[in-house]
Amino acid sequence: MKRFISAALFAASLCAGLPVHAGLNVFATVPEWAALAQEIGGDKLKVFVATNALQDPHRVEAKPSLITRARNADLVIATGAELEIGWLPLVLRESGNAKVMPGQPGYFEAAQQVRMLEVPQRLDRADGDVHAGGNPHIQTGARNFLPVGSALAQRFGELDPANAAAYQAGYKAFADKWQAALMRWEKQAAPLRGMPVAVQHKAFVYLSDWLGLKEIATLEPKPGVDPSAAYLSKLVAQFAAKGDNAPRMVLRSVYNSPRAADWISEKSGVPVVVLPFTVGGSERAKDLFGLFDDSIERLLKELK
Repeated sequence: MKRFISAALFAASLCAGLPVHAGLNVFATVPEWAALAQEIGGDKLKVFVATNALQDPHRVEAKPSLITRARNADLVIATGAELEIGWLPLVLRESGNAKVMPGQPGYFEAAQQVRMLEVPQRLDRADGDVHAGGNPHIQTGARNFLPVGSALAQRFGELDPANAAAYQAGYKAFADKWQAALMRWEKQAAPLRGMPVAVQHKAFVYLSDWLGLKEIATLEPKPGVDPSAAYLSKLVAQFAAKGDNAPRMVLRSVYNSPRAADWISEKSGVPVVVLPFTVGGSERAKDLFGLFDDSIERLLKELK
C-alpha cells in the first residue's frame, strides 16, 4: 500500500509542479484528466489535480484548499455524469469563480465527449448509487481519451488563443502515440475477449466494452452498497454452479476495500486482480500509457 501512496503522490506532484509561466491554470478533479491535460498542454499549463488514485472519486471532502484552487482556476476539468456530484458543486460554489461554473467556457466535462454506457431507464434511489447520465468511469476505456483529448485541446485554445496552435500540436502528438498504443494493447489483450469476470464495483464497464470482457457478477448488490455475508455466500454458490462458465477473476480498483473480493476469492478460488484504475494507482501507472500497460499485463498474468 505504501508504494501505491508514493505513486499517487508522485503523479500528483507532477501535475501540480509545472512552471509558473503557464498560460492556463487548470483544476482537474481526477488524475486521468490531469495527465491528459499535461500530455496536450505541456508547459503551457499549470495543472492541479484534486484527488489521487487511492481516493474514491465519488466521496471527496470539499476542503478549503480545493476551494482556493478552484478560485484561481481558468478551467475546471471534471468527469461529469455525476461522478463528482457529492463535492464539486460545493467547491465551485464556494470558490466564487464565475468563469468555471457549469455552462461557462471555464468548465469542461469529459463524459459529454463519449458514448455513455449503462444509462438507466429509470431513476430510483432504491437502486443504489445510479448515475442519470450513465456509468461515469469512462477512463477505463482507452479509446475514450481520443475524443476527450480532442475537445480538451479545442477548449484550451479558446481560453488561451495565443497558444492554440501549440495545444493542437500537443494533441496530435498524443493522438499519434495513443493510436499506436491502442493497436498494441488490443493485440496484446486478444486472449481476454469473451472471458467471464466478476467486478467488485461497476467501475470497469468501459474496460470490458473495449477489451470484450464479459461481466457476469458484481460483488455489490447495488452500486455503492456494501455486500452482506449472505449475498457474498450466494455469489459463491452461483460461481460453483456455473462450472467452466464461472468468473475467471474478480476485478477491483486499488482504492476499494479488499475485504469482499478477498472473501469471495478465499471461498470460491477465483483470483482477485487489483487494477490501478487511474494514474498513480500503481508504481507503473505513472502516466496514461503506464496505466493501460499495467492494467492489461495484470489481467493477462492472472489469465495465464
